[in-house]
Amino acid sequence: MNDTLKVPFYAKFSLTLLGLIAIVFIFYIGQNILIPVMMSFLFAILLYPMVQFFKLKLRFPHVLAVMIAVLFFVLIFIGLFVFLSFQLSDFADDFDKIERNINIHLRNIQGFVRDNFHLSSREQKQYIDTATEDSMEKGKEIIGTTLMSFTDTLVNLTLIPIYTFLILLYRTHFLLFLSKLVKKENHEQLKNILTNIRVAINSYIVGLIIEMILISAMTTFGFMLIGVKYAILLGIVTGILNLIPYIGILFAGLLSIVASLTGSPDLSIIIGVIVITIVVQLIDNNIIVPVIVSSKVEINAFVSIIGIIIGGAIAGVSGMFLALPILAVLKVIFDRVESLEAWGYLMGDHLPKTYTWRKIKLPLFDSEAPPEKNTIKTDLPLPVFTETTTENSSNRTDV
Repeated sequence: MNDTLKVPFYAKFSLTLLGLIAIVFIFYIGQNILIPVMMSFLFAILLYPMVQFFKLKLRFPHVLAVMIAVLFFVLIFIGLFVFLSFQLSDFADDFDKIERNINIHLRNIQGFVRDNFHLSSREQKQYIDTATEDSMEKGKEIIGTTLMSFTDTLVNLTLIPIYTFLILLYRTHFLLFLSKLVKKENHEQLKNILTNIRVAINSYIVGLIIEMILISAMTTFGFMLIGVKYAILLGIVTGILNLIPYIGILFAGLLSIVASLTGSPDLSIIIGVIVITIVVQLIDNNIIVPVIVSSKVEINAFVSIIGIIIGGAIAGVSGMFLALPILAVLKVIFDRVESLEAWGYLMGDHLPKTYTWRKIKLPLFDSEAPPEKNTIKTDLPLPVFTETTTENSSNRTDV
């Protein structure tokens, strides 16, 4: 006898919508707790191959292997932070030059407006003062918000290594917990989902790291060619900010333009910075991202942009960074659960990428073309769920 309760579509859709609203609300009010945990989850996936190397190749105990991997991860960030701190201290000494060169350009702009729009410098100043009359109060609010955000960031930077260590340490424990949540006949499906999530997220994070290194190197080289001071600092900052989808490169470009004024007020330097930033982005978007960063789980641009906007509205920059990995995890789950397969198809990017016209491959955007099934090919063995302790997990094949 079938005891499954069948509900009409509108009722099922309403329940799904209420569930999504509840999840978003919980994420919003609990972002200070959830964001460090999610970040730690990503870093744990990234460090897992290193832990396996220490355990299987060097025969380290599980706890020691996890400790060394996390310590290596922390030392890399500390080294990068120290290097940027020294560079920024030198950069701060040139603020007077930046202010002087900015004033030169402002006077040139005022002269252009005066000659072409017949507005005197006094009238221009009045317009500016009217537009920014509340800037002092807003400035105080921004400073207070920034200090609070900085404090939260310091707390998160302390918690993330701890969470990463614990996630790697109790990994087998968490896997067994998941296996107890589902029926035994669904364990094979669970194994497949977990394996594909790990492969997709790991490839995405590694791709982002490679992209950051390449963007930093290209930007540094380009700025050195045109004689920009602090080219190495600006190149590294550009690579880091580029990790923030869509808007990160805009902030990096504005920062580079302002920093270029430390050397000379020459307008050609600013034009050179803009040109190099655009060229690097063209290379990034058309070569680096498709070849290196492209995830094994393809998500269409519409869903990606909506997800990034929602992530930014909920949790700011951290939410924007986490949006794509979360969408990738959801896509893997939706594709492998029959009742959710339609949502996985909605998130996917099934359009053919090119077509041939007179022996020339051109972009093709045709929704009538038959979709290709999106699968992840991996030779990694699937996990075996058995009652065991974390310390003995080195003798098993893991996800």
